[in-house]
Amino acid sequence: MNKQQIPVVVLAGFLGSGKTTLLNHLLHRSGGSRIGAIVNDFGSIEIDAMSVAGQLGDSTVSLGNGCLCCAVDASELDEYLERLARPAAGIDVIVIEASGLAEPQELVKMLLASENPHIVYGGLVEVVDAAEFDATRERHPEVDRHLGIADLVVVNKADRVPAEERERVVRAVRGLAGRAAVVAASYGRVDVELFFDRAPVGERVGQLSFDDLREDDHVLGEDGHSETEACADGRCAHHDHLHAAYESLAFTSEAPMGPRPLMALLDSRPEGLYRIKGYVDFGAADPRNRYEVHAVGRFLRFYPEPWAPGEPRLTQLVLIGSGVDVSTLEKELEACREYAPQADEQGMWGVLRYVREPDEESGSRME
Repeated sequence: MNKQQIPVVVLAGFLGSGKTTLLNHLLHRSGGSRIGAIVNDFGSIEIDAMSVAGQLGDSTVSLGNGCLCCAVDASELDEYLERLARPAAGIDVIVIEASGLAEPQELVKMLLASENPHIVYGGLVEVVDAAEFDATRERHPEVDRHLGIADLVVVNKADRVPAEERERVVRAVRGLAGRAAVVAASYGRVDVELFFDRAPVGERVGQLSFDDLREDDHVLGEDGHSETEACADGRCAHHDHLHAAYESLAFTSEAPMGPRPLMALLDSRPEGLYRIKGYVDFGAADPRNRYEVHAVGRFLRFYPEPWAPGEPRLTQLVLIGSGVDVSTLEKELEACREYAPQADEQGMWGVLRYVREPDEESGSRME
């Protein structure tokens, strides 16, 4: 991804689902990455903004003038994003915490319409309350539509319901969420790798597992205060790893990737595959450039950049999702290798569909 572009994640969910708790978790476990936040409370008293402002400082833009998708147009949103995306701010990811009454599809459209060259869409994360899921659907039937357009769904407060009920809710959410990744969580504890690439800490290099983040036995509770892990059905949620129900695949190939088979795979990528990041070598199809790939949910974009002199020509990808058959996915990627690549400029047309041109937003297939 263009190093000047910062992912912007929309964090949505109905009132009380645990959005602020999840945001606080991301801040607490950012591992050195700097998070900017746009917090949109509905009402004149900005309670949510107050609960995160102490950790974000001048990286918070608080909007207390009602629902963001109704009260702010795309050009105004650009102004707020510009405050956080300016290089001097040093922000690595921006999270828009929408009000509980926001319309997430409108927020996504506003981001895709943004003319700010420093940002890129980072996905729609929908938070649902496992204990109140049925009641929420009854009060707000539009939740079904919201889940249908999400890129990642966090079934929060999983510790508050018995295991059988939790499994039923997760199944119901998966049925409504379509191709989105679905993970269960307690206290909003999801792996930060799902949201952004953390800055390395100390001498540690590479991706860290969630267990590496467990620096102590205390976590933020639903009220934002530190408390010990809660247990459900006599078992500690930490030991069940409800928050870590995802799979990841690291794929490396010295042989170039064929643009046609790779695009066929990416255009029909499996349900639950949430993030794809890395670099692709298309060999003779474009010998001058490597292609950085950034995908989140339905969104996909490539960034061509010249190979550095003497740089090893490799394809290196990391794929992250929930409920993904990793072995099958790896085999499908291996089948995209071209061991005797031929120049195939027409084959690159499928890739170039997802390369952003000046003043043009491509890559989204939001329905």
